[in-house]
Amino acid sequence: MTPKDLEQRPIADLTPYARNSRTHSEAQVAQIAASITEFGFTNPVLVDAEGGIIAGHGRVLAAQSLGLATVPVLVLDHLSEAQRRAYVIADNKLALNAGWDDDALRAEIEALAEGGYDLDLIGFDAGEIQNLLLPREEGENDAEAEWQGMPEFSQTDKKAFRSLVVHFPDQAAVDAFTTMTEFAITSKTRFVWYPEIQIERYADKRYE
Repeated sequence: MTPKDLEQRPIADLTPYARNSRTHSEAQVAQIAASITEFGFTNPVLVDAEGGIIAGHGRVLAAQSLGLATVPVLVLDHLSEAQRRAYVIADNKLALNAGWDDDALRAEIEALAEGGYDLDLIGFDAGEIQNLLLPREEGENDAEAEWQGMPEFSQTDKKAFRSLVVHFPDQAAVDAFTTMTEFAITSKTRFVWYPEIQIERYADKRYE
């Protein structure tokens, strides 16, 4: 089965999914609103047959902030209940799993900047853009390159001697770190021990 054709629906007729696990800050909603203003409503809201929102909660919030009465929707009435609930998650997570070609991204941002385009509209904050545009020597700030040649670490007594706090600039950096270390990081992760070892009790490990 295939989705129905695109149609316009009043926002008042749409129902947010009560168990939606994706959050939208005021700053992100403002970014989406700016994108809609600049590019138009290019990505429809996905809804079920009853008007329940499957994907596009942030877009609906942004449309409300802009005072829009209607939004384009695509009706997915072919999904089972389990498929609908799964897609609410998949629509967000699959996008996060993508990476960036930093060189290509830098070239595109540089071209936009040289043309005087408002870079606030592409979703990166000022710090991220500045970091991307800074000149770099070959291999500089390359985590994988810096890791090469590092000595193997062995801690047989399992007692921590150093706490290291790591700040990531964005989710892409977290994803790159987890890929490199093969260590799953969730919202509940409070420490990473690499190379990973088994411990008898958490008191044996100091962390920040």
